[in-house]
Amino acid sequence: MKKLSARRRHPMAALVVLLFALAATGGLYAALAPAPKAQAQDSGQQSLAIEQGKKLYDVGCASCHNSNGQGSDDGPSLVGVGSAAVDFQVGTGRMPAQQPGPQVEKKKVIYTQAQIDQLAAYIASLGPGPAAPTKDQYSPADADVAKGGELFRTNCSQCHNFVGKGGALTHGKFAPSLKGSSSKHIYEAMQTGPQNMPSFPDSTMPSKDKADIIAYLHAVDTAQSPNPGGFTLGSLGPVSEGLFAWVFGLGTLLGLAVWLAARNTKAKKS
Repeated sequence: MKKLSARRRHPMAALVVLLFALAATGGLYAALAPAPKAQAQDSGQQSLAIEQGKKLYDVGCASCHNSNGQGSDDGPSLVGVGSAAVDFQVGTGRMPAQQPGPQVEKKKVIYTQAQIDQLAAYIASLGPGPAAPTKDQYSPADADVAKGGELFRTNCSQCHNFVGKGGALTHGKFAPSLKGSSSKHIYEAMQTGPQNMPSFPDSTMPSKDKADIIAYLHAVDTAQSPNPGGFTLGSLGPVSEGLFAWVFGLGTLLGLAVWLAARNTKAKKS
């Protein structure tokens, strides 16, 4: 029994156990710890994107927004607007602006997406702001269309019409039509509140609600959207339909009555 007990308490056993523990800990750390090389590579790519974005900014944006994005009489400050605002404004062709006016309109995009990403990286480096969304955030794949319609009618229809066809505002401004707008740009517009539009950050309107609204707009305002009523008449509902009936329908009936009366009078004279 003494020999067996001594064999079990061999001093090398403790050393072996310690070596195994160190090996296991080292392996676990190696598996979970971030790779310094990958981190350095990502940091280098981000720095390069900011550098390239600064060059694009100096050429296309600094004349209005000033050299460091602090703004001027011709353009607002860009400090803190975030990458989402840049992706929306430049990705829809609104920026660089063609000319000053009450509202900057959508036009042909002059930058590639890679250049837009570089501009966004530079503007984002000036101060924290809303980040450009991921596809999982703005994808309407599993969204609730009915709930999106409720949210849109409550928060957006006053300006954009019930199905996103847009409408007039004051002093030459307008709410643009949302027909043909991409899911990403609709999401970014809600995030950042461009021009006359209020912003709906995730703290006010969660990503799920934004995706529901996007799903609703795709359901009612695309080329594939069903329209059982024929002419939409602006999709304003019974107001526009009643006005159309009174102006054109009643006007046609009155014109027909006058024509028939005049024809009967001529027939009696002859």
